[in-house]
Amino acid sequence: QLQLVESGGGLVQPGGSLRITCTASGFTSDYYAIAWFRQAPGKEREGVSCISSSRGGTNYADSVKGRFTISRDNVKNTVYLQMNSLKPEDTAVYYCAARRFSICVLSSGEYNYWGQGTQVTVSS
Repeated sequence: QLQLVESGGGLVQPGGSLRITCTASGFTSDYYAIAWFRQAPGKEREGVSCISSSRGGTNYADSVKGRFTISRDNVKNTVYLQMNSLKPEDTAVYYCAARRFSICVLSSGEYNYWGQGTQVTVSS
C-alpha cells in the first residue's frame, strides 16, 4: 500500500527555522501533487503549502507566505517544507498528503494519501 512518512519535526525557538520532510513509497512523486497540512489542538486542519508535479508550481496559505518554502526531489520521492521566522502559532502536527492530479490545492478532501504527522513546537 502507498505510504507517506514525515520527519524532521521538533522544538524550535520563535524566529528560528526548521525543515520537515515527506517521503513517499510505493510510487514516485512525479505525477502527484504533494501538500502540507497542519492541525493544532482544538483547531481545524489547515492547508499550509502544496507543490504541483507540473513544473513544481506552489501554493501557500496567507499565514505562512514569505516564511515557508516548499520544494521537491522527484528522484528521492521527497518533499520538503522549509520553515523560517517561526511563530508560536505555527505549533501543530504537520501532515503531508498526496493527490493523483498534477495541480495542487490546499483542500484536504482532495488528497488520497496521508502520512502520520510530525510535531512542530515553537516555544521559548
